[in-house]
Amino acid sequence: MLRTVVYRAGSGLLKASITQSCHSRQTVPALWGSRAQQRWASSLPMNTVVLFVPQQEAWVVERMGRFHRILEPGLNFLIPILDRVKYVQSLKEIVIDVPEQSAVSLDNVTLQIDGVLYLRILDPFKASYGVEDPEYAVTQLAQTTMRSELGKLTLDKVFRERESLNANMVHSINQASDDWGIRCLRYEIKDIHVPPRVKESMQMQVEAERKKRATVLESEGTREAAINVAEGRKQAQILASEGQKAEQINKAAGEANAVLAKAEAKAKAIRLLSEALTRQNGNAAASLTVAEQYVSAFSNLAKESNTILLPSNTGDISSMVTQAMAIYGSLSKTKSTADSVSVTAETNEPILEGNTVSETETGQK
Repeated sequence: MLRTVVYRAGSGLLKASITQSCHSRQTVPALWGSRAQQRWASSLPMNTVVLFVPQQEAWVVERMGRFHRILEPGLNFLIPILDRVKYVQSLKEIVIDVPEQSAVSLDNVTLQIDGVLYLRILDPFKASYGVEDPEYAVTQLAQTTMRSELGKLTLDKVFRERESLNANMVHSINQASDDWGIRCLRYEIKDIHVPPRVKESMQMQVEAERKKRATVLESEGTREAAINVAEGRKQAQILASEGQKAEQINKAAGEANAVLAKAEAKAKAIRLLSEALTRQNGNAAASLTVAEQYVSAFSNLAKESNTILLPSNTGDISSMVTQAMAIYGSLSKTKSTADSVSVTAETNEPILEGNTVSETETGQK
């Protein structure tokens, strides 16, 4: 039976024909049969004595069926027949699609989830001899780890804690893949599918939550508006009361100033009047003033009320003026008598004090 296999050596492709008989066991390894293994162990180059290893690749060489060494990138020499390139490992970062799988969350919800795994080979020897199919092993490990991690979380936390879930996945995979010489760099969840009924209930929950938030926001807005209105009324009343207070204070101050001004004006007028009365012909001037006021008072009679009380000698102006002047004269005499009494008391006080002192001295002697 004739099979044609394409090999990759360096940057070029070598095409070799291998004749395999039914009785011969010198065939292509069984790992070549899967595309997954062709990704992890690139097509094996032939031993042409002089080999050029590409950058970021590691070629595992066996001598007489036993591990011999790992070829570094660049020029390498091998012994024909005895040496053979058994594995070709890529040291680049490898991306693996983790197939979709079903898992049950902590609250018994069945989920369909898939992801992407990013790996890198750190030890080509362990990757070649530590596991039969590295990609299959890592994929199965990622699926089982994902089911285990999802069983610890509820449905809501699965959507909220995707980053922590990815970190837990990377940590769990690295613990198991250390013996394989493989390092998991990161794991990313692609899609999470939930059952239709659960999806509908989640949609209803989201709508209810949005309505709740809208109601709460509306009530908070109403409360804030009421508070603002009450605060505005309070400030308005405070300002109005302060305005009334200031107005009353200003009015009282004005009235006080007016009373003081009137009192000062009246005192000044009285003082001027008294000075005028002490001068020559002051009594005649006072009589004239009383007569004028009497006449002006009669002119205002019966303007505010119909009931009027009049003396019997209303028409006798001279008698009224004489009576007013007599009252003024009696008041003046009373005032002068009070002034003389006060002056006499002031002059007698030193005399009394002198007598008291003399009597005290006589008693001491």
